[in-house]
Amino acid sequence: MSSPSSAAGPAGPAGLHSTLVGEQGPVVAFCHGLFGRGRNFGAIARALEPDYRSLLVDMPDHGRSRWTDAFDYAGAAELVAEHLRGTVAADGPVHVVGHSMGGKIAMTMALAHPDLVDHLVVVDVSPVGSGAVGEFEHLLDSLARIDLDSVESLGDADAQLAQDVPQKSLRGFLLQNLRQDPAGGRLAWQPNLTMLRRDLARITSDIPHGGRTFEGPVLWVGGSDSDYIQDENVPGMRELFPQTRRVTVKDATHWVHSQKPEVFTAAVRRFLAS
Repeated sequence: MSSPSSAAGPAGPAGLHSTLVGEQGPVVAFCHGLFGRGRNFGAIARALEPDYRSLLVDMPDHGRSRWTDAFDYAGAAELVAEHLRGTVAADGPVHVVGHSMGGKIAMTMALAHPDLVDHLVVVDVSPVGSGAVGEFEHLLDSLARIDLDSVESLGDADAQLAQDVPQKSLRGFLLQNLRQDPAGGRLAWQPNLTMLRRDLARITSDIPHGGRTFEGPVLWVGGSDSDYIQDENVPGMRELFPQTRRVTVKDATHWVHSQKPEVFTAAVRRFLAS
């Protein structure tokens, strides 16, 4: 249930918010990662025009989508599936792209609802949990330490966050989640930070699969300088997604699509046309 303290706005089916980019062509639905928003894929969506339309979806507990009481991949995948069925997938399957947490949501949805997914693109994550929560704990705790009662601008928040997060670009990414609360007028977090921190172990865990497989085509994109995909993850990926082809983008870390947008878009285009 949405919390009155969130900065959520109008939402569609399943309480999720999305934006459709483009006017013609097959639909590609994008699922972002932790701390993200659908608009993180805006540049990729514009690059796919005019051949594709892109649905930029705010995942549950992020952006302008509803807050939930707890996080688990099965529940998140059901909400995204319901949203797609009520919008762009009402008449048939769509292509789905998911990065990091959004990649796990997309994989879980493809296994549970294969009729919704045409081609699947999984970006720099595997179905197997890493168990590594330290970096995310630090970031979530750093955001929680910002005193919103004393913050009057994003600049104020940035100054406070700089004490814990020295990287300016990372602070900018994190602070995109601060929006003015229409109810109270002050800045408020769009993501459900308290719940995400509490359930962080679930976010970094294996996806649920129940022995199911997805027989459709899958593109697995990783960054050469990222450690999110290990060689030992490959058998598990191919067991659940037998039609997987793997691509590694040179000189890219976890944020493949933002660091190498031209290479990423070209790979996605080739795959969707196959």
